Amino acid sequence: MAKNKLSLRSRIFFYMILLVVVASILIAGVTIYQYHDQSQDYHKLRLERKESQLVSSINYVLKETTWEKKTENLNYIFKDKIYEIANIHNLNFNIYDLEGTLIKSSRPSFESDSLETCIPAEILNELHQSVEKRYVAQNEKLGGDYRSSYLIFNDIDAKPLGIINLPYFDDDSFNDAELKEFLIRLGYAYFVMLLVAIAFAYFVSKIITRSLKTISDKMNETRLEKRNKKIELVGASEEVSVLVESYNSMIDELEESAVKLATSEREQAWREMAKQVAHEIKNPLTPMRLSVQSFQRKFDPEDPNIHQKVDEYSKTLIQQIDTMSSIASAFSNFAKMPAQKNEKLNVVEVIDLALDIFTEKYITFNSEEEIIIANFDRTQLIRVVTNLVKNAIQAIPEGREPMIFVDLKVENDDVVIKITDNGSGITEENKPMIFEPKFTTKSSGMGLGLPMIKNIIETYKGSITFTSQEGKGTIFKVTFPKQ
Repeated sequence: MAKNKLSLRSRIFFYMILLVVVASILIAGVTIYQYHDQSQDYHKLRLERKESQLVSSINYVLKETTWEKKTENLNYIFKDKIYEIANIHNLNFNIYDLEGTLIKSSRPSFESDSLETCIPAEILNELHQSVEKRYVAQNEKLGGDYRSSYLIFNDIDAKPLGIINLPYFDDDSFNDAELKEFLIRLGYAYFVMLLVAIAFAYFVSKIITRSLKTISDKMNETRLEKRNKKIELVGASEEVSVLVESYNSMIDELEESAVKLATSEREQAWREMAKQVAHEIKNPLTPMRLSVQSFQRKFDPEDPNIHQKVDEYSKTLIQQIDTMSSIASAFSNFAKMPAQKNEKLNVVEVIDLALDIFTEKYITFNSEEEIIIANFDRTQLIRVVTNLVKNAIQAIPEGREPMIFVDLKVENDDVVIKITDNGSGITEENKPMIFEPKFTTKSSGMGLGLPMIKNIIETYKGSITFTSQEGKGTIFKVTFPKQ
């Protein structure tokens, strides 16, 4: 689940790149909006200038004309003047009466036929109701870029005479081309900026997370059973420094706890060992005591069988002494750490030699290779194999055809030994305790064999595991590196 999450470095890198991309999009959006806004303002002011120039020319014509300044005479007043004004200002316009009926147009007659002869009622109402007596309408038929400006003009006495209609086209082709070219250049600049941002984000995220990576590596290396090094970081941020100080403080506390725990475990182990040794020694001492007491009561120098009884008494004592000697040897072997002898040996040959001491015909040895060279102590390897095979023999109940397989192979530069039996198996409640000292399911023995094997294997950086089904059998798997 944790693997699916992005690391802090990846998140920092991603967010910095996202920030640059979002900023680029926002700046491009603001630029486009600004261009369109400026274009709208430009066309608005341009139309107002054209209207102002046109009104000035019309006022001049009204001032110079000899016709009576009435709406009915506008056709005569601007009969020819409308064309002159249109040529001077390089624009076309129309003149309507106050009711919205077309009076005169600067366009040629064949173009004037397509003009509306009357101003639409809604536009006329908006025009008369406006304070400025001016209204600009979008031409829906010709498209949104076409506008029509309607303006009421007056005579010298400020009396309304008619309506000027000035068509206007918002030509944005130049601005659009300029905007397009600007966005292309801006895109190139942002592309270069994005590449720089990617490199910058990579190094910044690496610098930011380098201290955290160091702390993470140190925390992963932290072990209770060894001395852990403190973290020393130069130039770290305040937050990281606090984290480092907390880690170093934890290391100090961990070392103190480890010392206390080791001392406690050592004392507990010696107490348990002393109890076990005392218990095991008491077992042969009891029959020895009884034998001595019995001999003391029944000793008769005149007894003709005195020599036979002394022999029997001596045999009993020697037998119990041998038992005590084996107990002492077992505990000595368990307590003694095997020396790491990196002796190069042929594992196939050593296992075959270890199995020669067993006379059982049902023990089968299989090896995938004839020669497997590894570094291991010969004596210790023989001890491991013989102990496991002996356990397998003892695990097979009476009345069952015994089968024991010893398999040897190499996996990923590791030597793998499997001992398989069809014995009684290990119960679920006994599985967690199988490698604990003193634990045994046998009527005899001290439960030190498997812990001793585990100790040997782990000394050579190996491992021992097992799988078992109750009533069907057990498989012990020993793995250790070849080198």
